[in-house]
Amino acid sequence: MKIIILDEVDSTHSYLKELIKKEGYSYPVCITTTMQTNGVGSRGNSWTGKKGNLFFSFVLEKKELPKDLELQSASIYFSFVLKKLLAEKGSSLWLKWPNDFYIDDKKIGGTITTATNELVYCGIGLNLIEVSSQFGKLDIDIDIKPTLKRYFENLKNEQYWKHIFSEFKIEFQRSKKYKATINNNKVSLEKAILNDDGSIEIDNTRVFSLR
Repeated sequence: MKIIILDEVDSTHSYLKELIKKEGYSYPVCITTTMQTNGVGSRGNSWTGKKGNLFFSFVLEKKELPKDLELQSASIYFSFVLKKLLAEKGSSLWLKWPNDFYIDDKKIGGTITTATNELVYCGIGLNLIEVSSQFGKLDIDIDIKPTLKRYFENLKNEQYWKHIFSEFKIEFQRSKKYKATINNNKVSLEKAILNDDGSIEIDNTRVFSLR
């Protein structure tokens, strides 16, 4: 994974997509910055934060993903691999279905995943410093570049989706205390049933996690 560090950018996700559109895809690339002015979040929302936070987006080929990973599970997969890495460093960060990072009861970041015919794009934002009383921040200090290098090494060497899922489905119980936005409505996850592909069954409707 080639890591490109920018001082400031409107959106790492948008910048990366334009880069690939212009130069084509030759190998996995990551764009990262500590200052994003117009970030892309789920459902068209923005995620900007303050200077000093972590924003990064990366692209890789679908064939580089684990063979048992369905595309609709990608956001959970990318997020949980990062969660595991930060947990090894002492963080209590947990993943709320399907793509939100939490410390205790406060959101501190999230993941967005999009795909083309051959490529998968993932963008992650994580609060490393205090943003507002509404949001939390990571509970440990990290050195960004070594952490990203380790993260991508873990992605490359990670076990199958079934192993990630076996851990995530235990943590999913914490999500049931919260709500998720489904079809532009806030819906309680209390009675949600988690499926093996990362989707949930709620109110007789199957909802997928790709965002």
